[in-house]
Amino acid sequence: MLHSDRLAAFVALGQRLHHLSDDELTSLASRARNQNPWFDTPNVTAAVRGIARLLSEATLRQWAARYPAEPATPRQVGVVMAGNIPLVGFHDMLCVLLSGHVLLAKLSKDDTFLMRWVADELLRLEPRFADQLQFVERLNAADAFIATGSDNTARYFEYYFGKKPHIIRRNRTSIAILTGRESNHDLGLLGADIFRYYGLGCRNVSKLYVPENYDFTPLLDSLQPWHHVLEHNRYQNNYDYNKSILLVNRVPHLDSGFLLLTEGAQLVSPISVLHYGTYASEVDLVDQLTDVAAQTQCLVSAGGQYAGSVTFGQAQEPGVMDYADGVDTMAFLAELA
Repeated sequence: MLHSDRLAAFVALGQRLHHLSDDELTSLASRARNQNPWFDTPNVTAAVRGIARLLSEATLRQWAARYPAEPATPRQVGVVMAGNIPLVGFHDMLCVLLSGHVLLAKLSKDDTFLMRWVADELLRLEPRFADQLQFVERLNAADAFIATGSDNTARYFEYYFGKKPHIIRRNRTSIAILTGRESNHDLGLLGADIFRYYGLGCRNVSKLYVPENYDFTPLLDSLQPWHHVLEHNRYQNNYDYNKSILLVNRVPHLDSGFLLLTEGAQLVSPISVLHYGTYASEVDLVDQLTDVAAQTQCLVSAGGQYAGSVTFGQAQEPGVMDYADGVDTMAFLAELA
């Protein structure tokens, strides 16, 4: 296939996803939730709609024009996909296939149904992708690797994949910067960054940086529309458990009734918990953010006013060039000899 054929197929896939009916999305989510209980209808819908936006023709053409249309030599690229949120492995699939390489995808046990479904839709639209798209259990045949996992699995990946070209992703999380001058509307938008996908994604905000003596009342009030997360029994169980731990250990915390805030140095927080730290000045904030830059997936601030940040409510709506861990996947694929 030519590059233009591959690009046209993904544009067509975007149109297919964009026009899925509510009933189709509900059915997809029902089947996905049988495999992974966190994959409910709102979150599957958000993931599908997000991919449809990525695949708009203008967006794809502008993005693809930055890279070679065809590889010097097509390679077999093994991709170990995560499964923490719906279709989180799709961007790697897009990159490998659009770049003209062969995808050997090892799916997460937590997200096989949706990934296979979207692959089937792509193959239905462009059957010639069958030669480029394989789901495998072992990646022995791969010439290069892209792997996403925890810090522990990253050590495993380094051991097995380190001698060949690779991208290995580790634990990251996202941070919100508050100044105390945000409007209630701004603070309400932050709810999507915290609660979408129940906080399971690396782009979910799990840590706040707030000025000293920050008043949390407006934030907690503005997040109240997200109280429905308690309707998910697993979230409720996490909330009850983490609340009991904080109470038993007498850890100072704030409790909104569905979200627990506690001061701490940790970046990654358990489900239903949000950590926060304070800063004394702009210089102090910059120093703290610099210290955790290697563990940060993205920053959010009101209106995206802080350098390098995105606006509240947009953390879970990455663009096609928002590469995980800031590593340009397409450039990596273009450089494979």
